[in-house]
Amino acid sequence: MKPTDIQQPDTFHKVVDCQWACPAHTPVPEYIRLIAAGRYSDAYMVNWHSNVFPGILGRTCDRPCEPACRRGRVEEEPVAICRLKRVAADNKADIRGRLTPIPAQGNGKRVACIGAGPSSLTVARDLVPLGYEVHVYDGAAQGGGFIRSQIPRFRLPAEVIDEEVGYITDRGGVVTHYGQRVESLKALLDEGFDAVFVGSGAPRGRELDVPGRAEAAEHIHIGIDWLSSVSFGHVTEVGKRVIVLGGGNTAMDCCRSARRLGGEEVTVVVRSGFEEMKASPWEKEDALREGIPIRNYLVPKQVLHDQGRLTGMVFEKVRAEYDAKGRRSLVPAGEPDVTIAADTVLVAIGQENAFPWIERDLGLEFNRWGLPVLDEATHQSTLPKAFFGGDAAFGPKNIIWAVAHGHAAAISIDLFCRGEDVRNRPPPEARLISQKMGIHEWSYDNDVSPDLRFKVPHAPDEVALRDITLEVELGYDREMAFKEAERCLNCDVQTVFSAKLCIECDACVDICPTDCITFTANGEEADLRQRLKAPALNLDQALYVADGLKTGRVMVKDEDVCLHCGMCAERCPTGAWDMQKFILEAAKSVPPVHAAAAE
Repeated sequence: MKPTDIQQPDTFHKVVDCQWACPAHTPVPEYIRLIAAGRYSDAYMVNWHSNVFPGILGRTCDRPCEPACRRGRVEEEPVAICRLKRVAADNKADIRGRLTPIPAQGNGKRVACIGAGPSSLTVARDLVPLGYEVHVYDGAAQGGGFIRSQIPRFRLPAEVIDEEVGYITDRGGVVTHYGQRVESLKALLDEGFDAVFVGSGAPRGRELDVPGRAEAAEHIHIGIDWLSSVSFGHVTEVGKRVIVLGGGNTAMDCCRSARRLGGEEVTVVVRSGFEEMKASPWEKEDALREGIPIRNYLVPKQVLHDQGRLTGMVFEKVRAEYDAKGRRSLVPAGEPDVTIAADTVLVAIGQENAFPWIERDLGLEFNRWGLPVLDEATHQSTLPKAFFGGDAAFGPKNIIWAVAHGHAAAISIDLFCRGEDVRNRPPPEARLISQKMGIHEWSYDNDVSPDLRFKVPHAPDEVALRDITLEVELGYDREMAFKEAERCLNCDVQTVFSAKLCIECDACVDICPTDCITFTANGEEADLRQRLKAPALNLDQALYVADGLKTGRVMVKDEDVCLHCGMCAERCPTGAWDMQKFILEAAKSVPPVHAAAAE
């Protein structure tokens, strides 16, 4: 194998599993250390620069970082990364003076953002400090998009949305057109904008097509529309018996909202198995904890009604079958149909994009699924000045993906407006900084303790289920946050090896608690992985290979199981191992803010 090039940003970035998994590449260990040090404002700014909405995401993120967390390989559960983000937001001081400054004079360029959701707001946040005048259009009276309309207040208080949307819209440079729905892209382009960003989401819920649907239509509602009506106070009650169709996070929000609006018998019905549901595990846990049953392998067959008054639904029982390639299909189970009584049905079986306001003669192409044809890296459409992001780009995902799309599109829009090639992406900024403070002393806490994850406190059900606006998760207090932050293994503090200092005494091999270091003869990767002290089985994580040793051997470290404990560096008599903090600043159009520079 060739020696590992540690100067390549992705080499160590991929080792920081949480940051690598985050679509916005938030430097997770960095902000967790700041929380442990009580530097909540600094921790917030690290987040704000990367993911834009720390307080919102600290309550609602889909958490792709947590399944990747290295702590999950030591104990059963990863570090509560998402909820620690909320700790930074809840405990920070006034940070408005630390936000990226806006130039006194603009650059003369105007950009329109359609939709005031997280992707559009991220574009605005990134472009305004560069001198752009950004106009944000939305049919709603306030900004936030689906963050405000579809996430219940018991999960995300309105004041948190107001605060973090305000950090973008209230500082100048952003012109908001709330209550103004864009009805024609051609008309908007005729206003002379230099570029247009479409972040209009996936606003149409999928319909239920079974006998009886039309007759009982008054009592059957599309989930996302119903949640929006609840959020804005247009719906304040629901039937006593409620069926929620669907297995995603929207379905979980619907069933939990229905419980708070008077639903006494709320049942979630899913056509797949429980483990196959698209809802996040914690969303399913919260629904079950609140006494909401989830019934699986039931396919809607008929809506029952009495002269238009809904009485229930009939479901066909199915089972999963898998072919030789592992592909699943649902087939009739041969069991009797299941009937569930209901006064209200909420349909949350998926969302679709809808672009009736985009004329089809503008040169903007769509694929067979109704999605725009885009360059996945630049987010540019076949109409060069039109860019897409969030759910409007590639279909429904989640907030953190919308933010990542906004960052990428902002880079493209800036390049496009400057007449440069949008494919010429700026590289990330990466650097390594030694953490050595003495022979055996480091500037970070490297104690690997076997601590289990701390549970987030909840409001009592007897209180929470009576008030749809009462936030059910109470969050960590500062003491509990410190204890949870200490579970972080500091994966961004890398073990950097210098072959010219090594005397091949094998002291590091002897002391390594996970047997991840081996000195051996070089060879092909498949062979080498099997010859290590502990075979390296995870092919998704690269090996760290260093040559230049006097014996001609190579040092090989399995990055997948290394705990970054620093014991190799402490034990090494020559300093061949050093613990160096890896800092990666993902590429953005907005000028970088080194929020932890207050160290």
